[in-house]
Amino acid sequence: MKKKGVLISLSIGLVLLTTAASFAQQQQTYKIAVVNSTKAFETSTEGKKAYAQFMERDNKIKADLQKQDDAIRALENRMNTGRLTMTPEALTATQVDHDKKVTERKRYEEDATRDFGMFQQNVATKIRDELLAIVKAIRKEKGYDVIFDLQPSGIADFEPALDITDELVRRYDASKASTAPVAPKR
Repeated sequence: MKKKGVLISLSIGLVLLTTAASFAQQQQTYKIAVVNSTKAFETSTEGKKAYAQFMERDNKIKADLQKQDDAIRALENRMNTGRLTMTPEALTATQVDHDKKVTERKRYEEDATRDFGMFQQNVATKIRDELLAIVKAIRKEKGYDVIFDLQPSGIADFEPALDITDELVRRYDASKASTAPVAPKR
């Protein structure tokens, strides 16, 4: 009876061993890398230029809105201080001018906000597409099976050696430097 139990145990062990060996042979290893697209955008030369353009446009919009706000306040002050001394026609004309400037300011702010958002999106999309082309080249060159983006991926932890962001930025900056217009020699 014991021999039969030992034989069954050996048979089951042999089947499990054979299955495990077969399974191990079927396992593939994948070469993986990660990139931080936000860091690549922020640290690349083009990303820094884009950020400076964003700030410049934003500051211009804020300055324009401030000028319009000042003009509106001036009209409000004129109406408040001149209520007793202004003719009804002059007061009405000032009120109409005030209402017109308030409407113009609102439209300007809406248009500027929309245009600024479209500008940001277009610039970011252009840079993202250029970075993606380099990511694809790195993937092919280094034989990576997959490259994850740390930002939207939800990766909680990874081996820092897998991060190729610095290489991506270096190559992207180099690609832009090689296509920069050359200043004429004097």
